[in-house]
Amino acid sequence: MTRLVLLLTSPRVAPGLLTADAWQALRTADRICSADVSHDLAAAVCAAGLRVEELTGSPADLLDTPGASVWLADPGEDLETASRPLAAELVRRSEGGASTGSEVEVLVGSYDLPGARLIDLVEVMDRLRTECPWDRQQTHRSLLTYLVEEAYEAVEAVESGDTPHLREELGDLLLQVVFHARIAEEHADGDAFDIDDVTGGIVEKLVRRHPHVFADTAVTGAADVEANWETIKAAEKQRSSVLDGIPAALPALSLAAKTLSRAARVDDVALTEQTDELGDRLLRLVVESQTAGLDPEQVLRDAVRRLAERVRATEAG
Repeated sequence: MTRLVLLLTSPRVAPGLLTADAWQALRTADRICSADVSHDLAAAVCAAGLRVEELTGSPADLLDTPGASVWLADPGEDLETASRPLAAELVRRSEGGASTGSEVEVLVGSYDLPGARLIDLVEVMDRLRTECPWDRQQTHRSLLTYLVEEAYEAVEAVESGDTPHLREELGDLLLQVVFHARIAEEHADGDAFDIDDVTGGIVEKLVRRHPHVFADTAVTGAADVEANWETIKAAEKQRSSVLDGIPAALPALSLAAKTLSRAARVDDVALTEQTDELGDRLLRLVVESQTAGLDPEQVLRDAVRRLAERVRATEAG
């Protein structure tokens, strides 16, 4: 009886980190073969004291080999690609009325962890930055327009409720983060950083500002969480004014909402002027929306969208 194991692995996991079932199959195999013994998986298997034989062809060539055989698929090779020659041979034999006399098993030896495909994005970005003329000439400043556009396109996808569109736009936005981090690796002034510095920094910040999750701080609800966040942030930033850190380039309505929200922390400050000036009247509307627990930017965007729908409906007759 011939037993053939087709072993699939992830290139995003260290090659020696295989499941117990995978190592058991390898250690009890009479023959371990691969089309390319130069890849890291074959090297890891050899380092464990096992012999890997390079076999020109496909796993189908092992169907008549007595005993137990393991075929090492190239790391990252998907099931359809790796099994195609084997499946074709099994179909051919069954259609010809011949018994295969073989037991075939597909075994996944390592699995991607959540977020593993981010590694692929970093690798692709590195190649683009190195090999693509357009990507090579980009700078932080030249990419700013794309960063803003992708952020607004993600907002539009959320508002439309189109989940596939949102997935695509979040990918485009993520690309901007990885692109800027890749450019920053090349800084020669001592301020260089990479994507690991970016992700490490946000992980540390999230842990630090969520002591109710990662430490022993007690909270009774979302309001306590927000208050703790602001207290911790203020201690970290050591700013002289509650208004420090508000981006001046925010759209006017978002800028007003952010400024009013920060100003509300200062006792006895007049949030708006009681005049008939249009700007002051707009500020009062922002206060009104915040008092009602609404985001004025979002409320206005919703109203504009409804207006646009009425315009299009009227144009359509």
